[in-house]
Amino acid sequence: MTSPARQHVRAEAPTGGAPAPKQSMFNQPIAVWAIAFASIIAFMGLGLVDPILPMMKDQLHATDSQLTLLFTSYNAVMAIAMLVTGVISAKLGIKRMLLTGIVIIAIFSALAGSVDEVMDIVWLRAGWGLGNAFFVATALSAIVSLSRVGVAKSIILFEVAVGLGISVGPLLGGELGAVSWRAPFYGVAGLMVLAFCLILFMMPKASAKAQAAAVKSKKKASLLDPFRALKYRALFIFGLSAAFYNFGFFTLLVYAALVLGHIHHLDVHGLGYVFLGWGLMLAFTSVVTAPKLQQRYGTIKSMCVQLLLFAATLFAMGYWTTNETVIILMVIIAGAFLGNNNTLITTAVMNAAPIERPTASAAYSFLRFIGGALAPYYAVKFAEWFDFHAPFYIGGGFVLLAVILIWLNRKHLKHVDEAEAH
Repeated sequence: MTSPARQHVRAEAPTGGAPAPKQSMFNQPIAVWAIAFASIIAFMGLGLVDPILPMMKDQLHATDSQLTLLFTSYNAVMAIAMLVTGVISAKLGIKRMLLTGIVIIAIFSALAGSVDEVMDIVWLRAGWGLGNAFFVATALSAIVSLSRVGVAKSIILFEVAVGLGISVGPLLGGELGAVSWRAPFYGVAGLMVLAFCLILFMMPKASAKAQAAAVKSKKKASLLDPFRALKYRALFIFGLSAAFYNFGFFTLLVYAALVLGHIHHLDVHGLGYVFLGWGLMLAFTSVVTAPKLQQRYGTIKSMCVQLLLFAATLFAMGYWTTNETVIILMVIIAGAFLGNNNTLITTAVMNAAPIERPTASAAYSFLRFIGGALAPYYAVKFAEWFDFHAPFYIGGGFVLLAVILIWLNRKHLKHVDEAEAH
């Protein structure tokens, strides 16, 4: 009996003829570059706050727990909003959905720079997360649909944009933060205005065929679609694994910044450069090494190895928390493993189940951002409950849970490599 996953693979396989000649990932229409640029700016928000956390703590008289809520509110709203992006996108269309997300990000980032209480910023970051959900849920499918080079290379291009955004975010936060903690928020708002103009003028209107498909999808779209998608075991396993893995990811992103700022007294410029190095490693491996690992060793084996290596960096940070050099090196090295894994798991999710890609992305993103919402807050709580080494050890433990879950279910996941081969 043919499994749904294999039917999905066959449905997308080309019928007959010689294989198409290889095309460069960078051979893209201008609309794709406009979306990629906007993606870079949107993902700056992830690491933008990192370098200014110590400054915000001092100037706003905030506690560590309050600072972590800047990430928790952002990720929690993103997770929940992912469940409704499919229905809203079906009504608005891809272009208007992207523009709406950009406007929301610009408004809430500007407002976040205008208030004086840390809890006000926490709530405004939640609004920022809503805008990011609208944008992120649509950007990948938009790039795939407009691209000339196929799904796999389109995903890599998107991950490059994500990696660059994550890496530039801390640099921008560090440099502008040296002026004022408010400046990075205003900087993102200004850049989103530029992104809005690029997509408005460079992204084409939907064709008659696409409009007809959109009308059809309006009738079909349902708030229950992401939950129905999770009945596919492969998609659920990838999503749950990503929740565990993201717990480690955001432990590193947030708690490592607090450790470097509070224990090792790294200034705003220093923190910006450390996480710039981390982000550049993430971006480089996303595009250069991840595809090679996938082709040579397969997606599942490669993911497990990269996650094991990431867990090892967290354990090293837990053991040598008081050693500034080790913490800095491990943060930067971890970027390589995270970049590889991000591309591998995103590609796998797109081929995990016989459903529309935006629905698969929404279901998967809902689960993974739950991990991102819980990790920052509980990392600080673990430090309070146990000691300042504990968050790294526990974060590494969650990453190991992701490896165990993937490996135990590998026979249900192997079809993603068959789909990628086609």
